[in-house]
Amino acid sequence: MGSEFHLQATLDDNALPRIKPPPQSAAISAPFSYSPSDDGTDENLLVLLHGLGDTHIPFSKLGCSLKLPQTAVLALRAPELIPYLYEDAFQWYPSFDALGDILAHPDPTTAIDYITNVLHHLVNDCGWHAPRIHLFGFAQGGSVAAESALKWWRRNLQQQQNSDNTLVQPLGSVVTIGGPLLSYPTLSAACPTPILVFHRPPPTEPFLPGDTLAAFRKGFSRVVDTKKSGVGMPRSKDEWYPIMELWSERLGRRQVDGLYEVMTGGSSI
Repeated sequence: MGSEFHLQATLDDNALPRIKPPPQSAAISAPFSYSPSDDGTDENLLVLLHGLGDTHIPFSKLGCSLKLPQTAVLALRAPELIPYLYEDAFQWYPSFDALGDILAHPDPTTAIDYITNVLHHLVNDCGWHAPRIHLFGFAQGGSVAAESALKWWRRNLQQQQNSDNTLVQPLGSVVTIGGPLLSYPTLSAACPTPILVFHRPPPTEPFLPGDTLAAFRKGFSRVVDTKKSGVGMPRSKDEWYPIMELWSERLGRRQVDGLYEVMTGGSSI
């Protein structure tokens, strides 16, 4: 898979350092795992957000196993421990009421603010261009990824309105695996960050409510709807194919001899 996909070439990113400084724990309060690109060129950054009740560790392994060329991997752990559980199980935002029942209308504000602060650290302190940052989230992590991309875009629009010299830089892409938006977007201009929405037919998890895609199309100018039978995370090459296709269009590369392929170096998928 991937021999026909080539990464988008850019000319202006060569001014940035080829090897980016790693994120700092002083700026990211919860644990995380960072791995620079295998090929020694940190041109893109894949940020992975786990689902409810999980940790960042399996997603760090997943990100590294993809072996995307010129792509570093940052797996973030959610900052909140799920209460009353005697295990490492984390949530991005309060998800349960006092009786332990799942909240029907949770408030993800704390998680979105957390990811926004991480993004500012990556851009301002680590030298990443926002269009070179790609978010991937599963279930609750997918919702946080999508909402955070919209907030990033909204802030960019506001800054541009306040200053004629501000360059609007949306994030590179978002992949949400079964994570819906938790709010209905109200934007003066739709977010140009492409988003791939991977989901399962109900009642198989992760399935999406009926109005989910309409909300995504209200917030994002390009929505790739990917519905596959099965359960849980994408598993087969067929299920990963649309995700790899999106990344092949959106990942940047430094000017080198020849072309990189998305699956250069192989993958365990």
